[in-house]
Amino acid sequence: MEFNWSVVTSALPELLAGARLTVIIAVVGLIGGTAVGIAAGLCRAYGGVVLNFLAIAYIEVIRGTPMLVQVMFIYLALPMLIDIRIDPLSAAVISIIINAGAYIAEIVRGALLSINKGLTEAGLALGMPSWKVLAHVVGPLAFRRILPPLGNQFIVSLKDTSLFIVIGVAELTRAGQEIMTTNFRAVEIWSAVAVIYLIMTGTLSLMLNVTEKRMRVL
Repeated sequence: MEFNWSVVTSALPELLAGARLTVIIAVVGLIGGTAVGIAAGLCRAYGGVVLNFLAIAYIEVIRGTPMLVQVMFIYLALPMLIDIRIDPLSAAVISIIINAGAYIAEIVRGALLSINKGLTEAGLALGMPSWKVLAHVVGPLAFRRILPPLGNQFIVSLKDTSLFIVIGVAELTRAGQEIMTTNFRAVEIWSAVAVIYLIMTGTLSLMLNVTEKRMRVL
């Protein structure tokens, strides 16, 4: 079978529209997921018994269940429990926030606890309040250690957006599927989809590498 480039060029506008929605879902979801992950990670590292228990319960439940199940629960089961309609796009963003947040929480916890306790004790001995020690001493050092695993999680979450095909979100994979069902050119369409994903993940990886190198210099 000969590869037909005209199929790719004619499908490109729809694929790029799907890629744009993929990026929007990933960016919004990861911003929210990072906030949730930092909060849960702080609870794991410094929280009391109750906060620590709640954070552990959240992390274990999310990490112990497939993201596809989480998506279906949020989109189909949750509206029945709270009697509120959740549209596919909102369900997709919420899923990324909740799923990424659990993994980022453990990344944050590990980074915070890896910092030498002597630095915290020194800051407290100088009369700094605990929040200042965390913000100005422990936090910046932990952030440098967070970057590599955080970057990996961002890439994983970006690729996980392909799962939202099951709830009808018109992201990149869904766009490719719809085009393929009309022209039956699976080789060209899925090759184009794969290349677009590679471009997105490669760009994200490059940005994270540049940021990591800059952090090493500072």
